[in-house]
Amino acid sequence: MTEAASRASTGILGLDHILGGGFTPHRLYLIEGMPGSGKTTLAFQFLLEGVRRGERVLYVTLSETEEEIRAVAASHGWSLDDVMIRELVPAENSLESNQQYTVFHPSEVELTETTRKILAEVDERRPARIVFDSLSELRLLAGNPLRYRRQILALKQFFGGRRCTVLMLDDLTSAEHDLQVQSIAHGAIMLEHATPHFGTQRRRLSITKFRGSAFRGGYHDYIIRRGGLEVFPRLVAAEHRQAPTREQMSSGVNELDALLGGGVERGTSTLIVGAAGSGKSTITALFCANACARGHHATMFIFDESANTLFSRMAGLRVDLQKHVDSGRLTVREIDPAELSPGEFTHAIRVAVEERKSAIVVIDSLNGYLNSMPDEKFLVVQLHELLTYLGQQGVATLLVAAQHGMISSHMSAPVDASYLADCVLLLRYFEAEGEVRQAVSVIKKRGGEHERSIREFRMAGGRISVGQPLRDYRGVFSGVPEKRPST
Repeated sequence: MTEAASRASTGILGLDHILGGGFTPHRLYLIEGMPGSGKTTLAFQFLLEGVRRGERVLYVTLSETEEEIRAVAASHGWSLDDVMIRELVPAENSLESNQQYTVFHPSEVELTETTRKILAEVDERRPARIVFDSLSELRLLAGNPLRYRRQILALKQFFGGRRCTVLMLDDLTSAEHDLQVQSIAHGAIMLEHATPHFGTQRRRLSITKFRGSAFRGGYHDYIIRRGGLEVFPRLVAAEHRQAPTREQMSSGVNELDALLGGGVERGTSTLIVGAAGSGKSTITALFCANACARGHHATMFIFDESANTLFSRMAGLRVDLQKHVDSGRLTVREIDPAELSPGEFTHAIRVAVEERKSAIVVIDSLNGYLNSMPDEKFLVVQLHELLTYLGQQGVATLLVAAQHGMISSHMSAPVDASYLADCVLLLRYFEAEGEVRQAVSVIKKRGGEHERSIREFRMAGGRISVGQPLRDYRGVFSGVPEKRPST
């Protein structure tokens, strides 16, 4: 039996991947997180996975009633018919005066009674998986750190002899972060959530500790939706190396392909830079449409434009993207940066590459991708890892970056990704003979020849055209070129 097969699956595919297959069975684990971070949801997915495997499971609640717990499960569409729920909430009559202790401190009586009930329940039911929700109640009952630690140690030894895999939930509501259980537990998971100034909550988890087992460190984004937690493991590009392929992908416009030395190669990234409306998205759509016509799959992630607008605009240029969507060759996904975390976006790209076998992936634009990041300083690092992964998967990646300004030699992009890309295609507006025109040129291409001329780029008359090199002008990229005197 492999190590992964011998693990106790969490019921969450991404978390199992991070843990190397799941929890080591018959051990005690700590799940930490502030209220609302998803601890109870994770715990139920763990228990329901045990039910699916034919195991007995037990949920011990020290703070919520069984009615509240079943309501939470119903909100996810779960049935708890096969989950044993043991409610150890103080009885209503405990508030009556004749129930107050006068000789012993309440913690001495209540903690002992609570522990006794737990042990009796485990001995009677013999569950393989147990969840305690939450440790805050045991900590309060203990009264002091020494008694609390001794109780947790005693519970650990008790469960260890009965071959139980135990999750203890801690909502971190004490004044100080208590490391008592973390030091005792075999492993610990920290769940975090934060609310940005705009957009939905951002959630991430990390493995604080996992004795005797390798795991994927760092932070991993996750979301809570109906059906439970979905975890997106942090991408490590080095784990996805494949045999390289250098197949060229054509745009279908001969002059544009000539500029690029024949087209863009699979396994490389191309950055298309230019002002708004200069034709960046149009060029990416050309490559996708031509790839689909040749039997490949392509995926476009668009941040700044709706799919309907893109389809109608391209139809006006005689490029039928809707046809390829209907055939299943093209996937166009609109991305709302306020609602999508970077980890979820990376997961969506992996699905496109590994499940749909996309030969081309478009990210339009980096400006939108930047807005999806909680902190700009991490953008280039994550983008580098993503481009490395796509390159190793043999994908032709097209990145769009909109520059600030319209006509100037000093335009700038919100993030400089030019050094990460294998090829840089520059689009600029320029003024000539009383008209505003567009120019295109390849500034950089690693590992291959490319044309170094500047050509005129037109989107007019229901067609896309790339003209001859602009040899009669100098200073085209300044926006106001000079016409060379005729000789």
